[in-house]
Amino acid sequence: MNAEPFRPLADRMRPRSLAEFVGQSHLLAPGKPLQRLVAGSTLHSMLLWGPPGTGKTTLARLVAGSARAEFRALSAVLAGVKDIREVVEHARATRAKSGAPTVLFLDEVHRFNKAQQDTFLPYVEDGTLVFVGATTENPSFEVNGALLSRARIYVLKGLTVADLEALLDRALADGERGLGGLGLSIEAPARLLIAQAADGDARRLLNLLEVAADLAGAEGGTRITEAIATEVAQGGVRRFDKRGDAFYDQMSALHKSVRGSDPDAALYWLCRMLDGGCDPLYVARRVLRMASEDIGNADPRGLGLAVDAIATYDRLGSPEGELAIAQAVVYLAVAPKSNAVYAAYTAARADAEGLGSLPVPLAIRNAPTRTMKALGHGAGYRYDHDEPEAHSSGQRYFPDEIEPRTYYNPVPRGLEIKIREAIARRRGGGS
Repeated sequence: MNAEPFRPLADRMRPRSLAEFVGQSHLLAPGKPLQRLVAGSTLHSMLLWGPPGTGKTTLARLVAGSARAEFRALSAVLAGVKDIREVVEHARATRAKSGAPTVLFLDEVHRFNKAQQDTFLPYVEDGTLVFVGATTENPSFEVNGALLSRARIYVLKGLTVADLEALLDRALADGERGLGGLGLSIEAPARLLIAQAADGDARRLLNLLEVAADLAGAEGGTRITEAIATEVAQGGVRRFDKRGDAFYDQMSALHKSVRGSDPDAALYWLCRMLDGGCDPLYVARRVLRMASEDIGNADPRGLGLAVDAIATYDRLGSPEGELAIAQAVVYLAVAPKSNAVYAAYTAARADAEGLGSLPVPLAIRNAPTRTMKALGHGAGYRYDHDEPEAHSSGQRYFPDEIEPRTYYNPVPRGLEIKIREAIARRRGGGS
């Protein structure tokens, strides 16, 4: 029976060595970067980037322990510059007394602003501190460049279901720190349910297991049943952060699935985002962008359907209105694709920004007054509707200072086949 029944199971089961660590084989398998670091008892500043419950704090402790370094931990949520200075003074005193280095572990480093992050730099630079930062956000965006250049980035991954089931079994069997003294067993479906509900997070898994064990005990039993697991797993929230990488990665996956004409994958990512709590109207607005960027004039109905999806959601709300967004996503995924307008707009904008304020040719200037007409505004303009096929062949519309450009090149798909043919005729046979 463990001697600390009131200490959370997740904290009691924190790995004390690499042998107890679950997951992250890409970093910790023999010969991999962090395994070599721990085995070699060496130190360098680093950033550990990954989802919650993947072992960032534990890895920092193991790295410090392997080098017999002093370990000091701060949280960017609670700490300030004063706390950092206290750690620096302690590190200097420790080095003077024993020669041991000090590892400063800063959890949620992304919550420090640039000025606070800059506080570390001189002490990392002169070796007073070995800095280990942990973050769930992309360091490229959240950590300033000077600190990034002094630290290596290690990316941690969410634990697999198999990893989590192994951890669950270990916690049930461990009589010293885990639940082994309670004589608990667990049904196979219950094990899978809890592992899936943990969503890659070891801490969440152990918290769910602890609740399940309490429920089993309250019912006078020693078996965690599927019914108990279902109860504790209800309302589990998948990883999603509207300001973080999970958000942008999933939106990217939705967009690329639509662009790649895979309606099933597109629906999956749509549902993942909605399930994670994303604002459906935000998704719908991004779908509207997809209709213009990736379908374009190959099927202009896609843009109208995306607009209608927003209007429908505005009227119905959730969950009924989400079906209209799903309808638009599926339609866009199976529609013919063209980014011709997007590419043309990008090229035209680059010219507009790069060529300066070129004057409008006289022939196509506005001429509402006699004075403007006397200055030549509108002189020589040919009214297209009076021309054969309503097209004034050869008339220039670009500024006189540049050669006419060809930005828009319709693709041979969907409605743009017809547009392509019409433009070719007007251009005298070329596409």
